[in-house]
Amino acid sequence: MRPMIAALCVAAMLMGLQRSASSPDSIVDRSSKNLSSVPRDLPQTTELLDLSCNHIQHLHRGDFKNTPLLRFLNVSWNSLEDIDPETFLDTPLLEDLDLSHNRLRNLSGQRYLLHTENLLVLNLVCNNFLTMTLGSEFRSLVKLERLALGAQNISKGDFLNIAGVKLHTLTLSLENEQGYTADSLQDVHAQRLQIAFISYQILNHHLVSDALSLFDAVELMDLNGGYNNLSKQLSERVGILTSHLYLTNISIDWKDLTCFVGAVLRTSVSHLTASDVALYNLPFSDNETIQTSKMKSFRAIRAVVKSFIFSQEAVYDFFINMPVESLAIVETSIIHMTCPKYHSPILQLDFSNCALSDSIFSRVEGQKSLECKNLDSVRKLILVDNNFRSLQILSKRVQFMKSLQHLDLSINSLVYDGLGECVWPLSITNMTLSSNGLTASIFKCLPKGTESLDLQNNQVSVIPSSILKLENLSSLNLNANRLRDLPVCNGFPLLNELLLKSNSLHAPTMNKLDSCPKLKTLDVSYNPFTCTCALRSFISLGIKSEKKSHTGIQLLSWPLGYYCTYPEAFRDCALKDITISEVSCNIGLLVTTILCPAVIVIIAVVILCNRLDAPWYMRMIWQWTRAKHRARMRHVRPEELVGVEFHAFVSYSQHDADWVQNSLLPNLEDTAGGLRICRHEKNFVPGKTIIENIIACVEKSRRSVFVLSAHFVKSEWCHYELYFASHQRLAWGTDSVVLVLLEPLPQYLIPSKYYQLKCMMGRHTYLEWPQDRAKHRLFWANLRAALQADLPNAPVTELEE
Repeated sequence: MRPMIAALCVAAMLMGLQRSASSPDSIVDRSSKNLSSVPRDLPQTTELLDLSCNHIQHLHRGDFKNTPLLRFLNVSWNSLEDIDPETFLDTPLLEDLDLSHNRLRNLSGQRYLLHTENLLVLNLVCNNFLTMTLGSEFRSLVKLERLALGAQNISKGDFLNIAGVKLHTLTLSLENEQGYTADSLQDVHAQRLQIAFISYQILNHHLVSDALSLFDAVELMDLNGGYNNLSKQLSERVGILTSHLYLTNISIDWKDLTCFVGAVLRTSVSHLTASDVALYNLPFSDNETIQTSKMKSFRAIRAVVKSFIFSQEAVYDFFINMPVESLAIVETSIIHMTCPKYHSPILQLDFSNCALSDSIFSRVEGQKSLECKNLDSVRKLILVDNNFRSLQILSKRVQFMKSLQHLDLSINSLVYDGLGECVWPLSITNMTLSSNGLTASIFKCLPKGTESLDLQNNQVSVIPSSILKLENLSSLNLNANRLRDLPVCNGFPLLNELLLKSNSLHAPTMNKLDSCPKLKTLDVSYNPFTCTCALRSFISLGIKSEKKSHTGIQLLSWPLGYYCTYPEAFRDCALKDITISEVSCNIGLLVTTILCPAVIVIIAVVILCNRLDAPWYMRMIWQWTRAKHRARMRHVRPEELVGVEFHAFVSYSQHDADWVQNSLLPNLEDTAGGLRICRHEKNFVPGKTIIENIIACVEKSRRSVFVLSAHFVKSEWCHYELYFASHQRLAWGTDSVVLVLLEPLPQYLIPSKYYQLKCMMGRHTYLEWPQDRAKHRLFWANLRAALQADLPNAPVTELEE
């Protein structure tokens, strides 16, 4: 298959895919399956069906009855000889039909087309058609946009049946021994005519003449010769309708190319495009180029050099000196471009996807590098995807382009170290520097009049505060960089659009937006947001931007492009669905919220405790616990208890005797207490002095209990008893003395001679006699716990005998 015909088939298929493939299930590929007929098991959801490269010879009615949604059908490269007139009766939605490379005969007998009134694309090239005469069924194709045909002979009137069809593109594949009659294309109404030639086929003068006089766009494909005749024909013609002339997939000598281009420059053709060009026999010296022309643009795409030795400068000079407004050489491995010899009328230059270096437009004379001054009319310069490395050097290369407004340097390896000075033309307003290796220093090397700046996919981590002020900048694209926070707009007072998608922003500082009074559009989507308190105001901005009545900053891609990455509990959750309460973020409010209830609870507890006398109960429980603990921890050896007969010796004032007799002793000595108590009324031995009895009682008792009251501190004998008990404490320990406060006893009422009592009351816990009868039970439990001890059996005293 010829290359361009193959390209047409692929293009048609891609178009069908784009239009028809509404879902993966609707695409059915049965190509190269060795089929001899249309499969019967096609799903009813089929919209795109590929049956190419099989052995199908006939299409019958009902072959597609199970595919009513079919929109694209490819039956190319089969052995089709016949198609039933009602084959497509069941496919009313069919838009794209490819029947190329089969064995169909007679273009005037394709009656199946009567049921394809919705066809947009029809490909019938490379069949066995002898003549191009189209049958009346073609009249029904009123929606047809692209038609591809091929026959050995084309005669006047062959296209009469499509005279009412407004085509976009008509493709003619010229078969062997092509015969063409002048004016055969006059019935065709198409915007573009494509003519595909066979290798080394002689150009038909009448066909080219009709093409140039009838169609606005003409494309000549697969040309390998005949350029001299074509150039001569162009030079001799006076009236040419064609404004766009395309040469596709051609092989041409340099001499033929320059001659052909020179001929086109002298015509009314406005645009010349040559793509997939193989160049032979390139020059060793410069070629002359005319200085004026009506042609507006020349575009070369994927040109390949087939010569090894030639003058590169001559080739570059030929193109750069063309008298056109727009010059484009793209996807071509040129490593340099020279400066025009004279003042150039070029307004737009496009050298995308080439191999240009930093030496572009310059030339070296001696030790100096001379910059180009003849491109001062250029307004738009596109240098995408080349080998540029130094931004500062490039500023020198274009410094004399005084009219330059748009500069595109994306997809290069540009860097700027911030040391050298950049000398851009002041006229630049739009600058694209995406996909380079630029850092924050780039803001020191920008044209002052820049209005739109594209820095996406670089390595900018911060916008420094000490930058060149860009007073006219309205749009700044910093997508896919390394920014960690929103920039400050002090250097961009008119900034209207700020794009920060796919950076490293965790929690944008919203206060910085206050420095951007003109900002209307903000994009911070697809950043690794940390959903903490710091993000609360940003989420609020996003929610506000959803409202139609919102007149502030519009947040692009909200809410679909905004998700949490931390903490783990919120990972992949949309920011819109995250709720961060104000209480958890406002320290003052949080403290108030916590402290107020706490203070109220504390006050309530204190009041309640006071009402219920809780402190007294707590003290009693604590004393009881300590007494039990001391009893368990203190291990008294049996020999230490020799001579100990009583659990306690009770010391009290005679004025308090009633309380001792009626309350104390019954609760300690009775069966409830089971303690042996020593007291002077019962256990003092007659005949002995009071001092001797006191000493004896203290020594025979494990502990001493002092019933404290105002009367106690006034009693001389109570003082002696306390004195001897305090000395006994040295032997038994601090728990040998138990103080019972019968009534409140302020320190100032205690005489100075009772200094030991003051010390004891200051250092040791004492039991207070409660006035509330409900508390008496706990009081006696604490006292009994404090006096409890394991004593040997006491002998019978003399008094008892």
